[in-house]
Amino acid sequence: MLNRPRVIVNGEIMEAANASLLISDLAIQRGYGVFDFFKTINGSPIFLEDHLDRLYRSAENMHLDFGFDRHSLKAILFELISINDMPQSGVKITVTGGYAADGYTLDKPNLLITQQPLVLYNDANTPPLKVVSYEHQRQMPHIKTIDYLMAIWLQPFIKQNKADDVLYHNNRLITECPRSNFFIVTNDGVLVTPVSNVLYGITRTQILRHFKHLCAIEERNISLEEVCHAKEAFVTNSSKNILPVIKVDEHFIGNGETGPLTLKIKKELLELIASETSNAVFFR
Repeated sequence: MLNRPRVIVNGEIMEAANASLLISDLAIQRGYGVFDFFKTINGSPIFLEDHLDRLYRSAENMHLDFGFDRHSLKAILFELISINDMPQSGVKITVTGGYAADGYTLDKPNLLITQQPLVLYNDANTPPLKVVSYEHQRQMPHIKTIDYLMAIWLQPFIKQNKADDVLYHNNRLITECPRSNFFIVTNDGVLVTPVSNVLYGITRTQILRHFKHLCAIEERNISLEEVCHAKEAFVTNSSKNILPVIKVDEHFIGNGETGPLTLKIKKELLELIASETSNAVFFR
């Protein structure tokens, strides 16, 4: 691994210390941009095609044509991964609104790619979560934008409530956590996740795509009251896979411990990720 990891700015590989954007970029002036994030395990990108699908979809929805087709983008991604030699890592691709002389008008986007070491999570270092609910609806929830204003602003609120994260709801219909999708297991064993006003996470996608043999799965609205009476609950994201949720506000979920279906799904997800690394076909 390089002592000074490299990054990419608009296709050019350079040391991170030399990477910069002008202050006129709309990401700085207006918080306008999109990103995606995937991890590598033993140097293999995990669910890369799904992440790229979402990146291009987000960029298109935000009117950001960043000038790299899929083939070209994968080429520079794999070049960066090879140069940095960082087997366990997180790779972040950011597309900004570009330099705007008037601080408002879209211009040619800037493409930034960074890579950092990533601690892989497992049962030993992922304690169950306690979350606190908060009424909020993200703008353009189907797009993975760089806007995390509310999530960061709520950090003191989360600490005051002795919670690990916040669970958004809209008129008492839950949506998501700031960086995770939310699932419950009902008392009759059905796995349910919100379908409206949420970002479709990549780990969420894998569960809906691959694990229907484990249980019935539904995408539908879930009330905050239903969450409080659920048998199990967990959140999913790309860096931490699955984290059980044992408490929402003042209500314990089930018996207050990680549930059996959560453990089954977590086990099969880890097996699916392992198959991604063993079957990886590197870009040439």
